[in-house]
Amino acid sequence: MSALLPLYRRATRLAERLLPDALLLLVARVGVASIFFLSGRTKVDGLLTITDTTYELFRTEYALPFAPPEIAAHAATYSEHFFPILLVLGLATRPAALALLGMTTVIEICVYPDAWPTHLSWAGLLLPLIAKGGGAWSLDRLIRRAAKAED
Repeated sequence: MSALLPLYRRATRLAERLLPDALLLLVARVGVASIFFLSGRTKVDGLLTITDTTYELFRTEYALPFAPPEIAAHAATYSEHFFPILLVLGLATRPAALALLGMTTVIEICVYPDAWPTHLSWAGLLLPLIAKGGGAWSLDRLIRRAAKAED
């Protein structure tokens, strides 16, 4: 066992060097953004014209107890486009991730409660973004640096 400990430590140090936080946060941002953005694209024709099928889904399958279907369809569709774009850019990362975590929670509680493993994996990508922000490779970081330079 003691012979394995140095090997484990070397492997850990190598992984830390090869997988910096900036890379992990970028992968989380792009990965979760793609899930929501692609879902949003299924709800529209053209740029952002919500389809009749989307309205019907929000009247039937997605029926939320606290929002009229037309409002919910618009809010969900536009959110699935806007917040993922922010995440990919690393702009307003924490609020964007928090908004998508809120959507995930609503979907889990009100729409597909049996899909908790999927929703848990989404939360697993969103929570580090809320906790740490967009990371070194984000517009948030550039804005923060520019603001510090002005001080």
